Amino acid sequence: MNINKWIDDNCSDLSNKTIAITGSTGGIGNCVCRYLAKLNANLILIDRDMNKAEKQAHDLKNNNEKIKIHIIECDLSNISSLNNAIEKLKSFSIDILILNAGVYNVPIYKTELGYNNIFQINFLSQYIMVKNLFKNLQQTNGHVIALGSIAHNYSKINKNDIDFSNEKKSSKIYGNSKRFLMFSLYELFKREKKVKLSIVHPGVTLTNMTNHYPKAINWLVKIGIKLLFPNVEKATLNVLKGIYSSCDYHEWIGPKIFNICGQPTKKKLKTCSTSESKQIFVIAEKLIQNIASN
Repeated sequence: MNINKWIDDNCSDLSNKTIAITGSTGGIGNCVCRYLAKLNANLILIDRDMNKAEKQAHDLKNNNEKIKIHIIECDLSNISSLNNAIEKLKSFSIDILILNAGVYNVPIYKTELGYNNIFQINFLSQYIMVKNLFKNLQQTNGHVIALGSIAHNYSKINKNDIDFSNEKKSSKIYGNSKRFLMFSLYELFKREKKVKLSIVHPGVTLTNMTNHYPKAINWLVKIGIKLLFPNVEKATLNVLKGIYSSCDYHEWIGPKIFNICGQPTKKKLKTCSTSESKQIFVIAEKLIQNIASN
């Protein structure tokens, strides 16, 4: 696949569009920002690492002086940091909000809200962000793009262990957080007319998130991923596709071939029943209410 040709064929100019993205400095996030800068979008970089974000902004401006870039500090594992970031975001007219931030095999701890940090970063905080910015996005006829994962299929909800704190496998803990993000948003947007939703996923690619295997085999895994799966630049095209194409209920955009490689393609999801999807949404809304009342 020729990346430049794909972009020319599938993407239009984004001048005068303001796009906010969480986890802007990560592998996929940084690549998304580079593509968006080339398409002349103004960017709001939402990230916990200000040094990386400032360097990223500098590099992006060097490649395109016309665009405007703002940086907002946000640690999604910290509710105070999240609330401060949301208040700052409300002062902008945001056309597109990209929920890109995510962590996988990291040390797990309970956050101030009482949930494990993976669940809060990957799902809860970004869901809270969408809920708080909804009115602003309605005013711009905005668009939310959320990064899902094929790992969502590794788990089903457990009402007795919502955040999978009792689970040992990293893939299931991560998959549960992505399952909550994806299907809570499907239900939230089910009857929404003004704001569009795209659930996208990059398939399998080599980023810092995949850098979690034991050192003895990590080098071999990296070589295997590089040889067998798309690089980050190609995988990120699935996110771009989501910007120009919204998803209906239980649809997502990802690699065509077995959801791991190939052209970005929209598909119907059959990995979660309507009943479970609704249960996830009910739980998500209760979590929001509990947080708001405390």
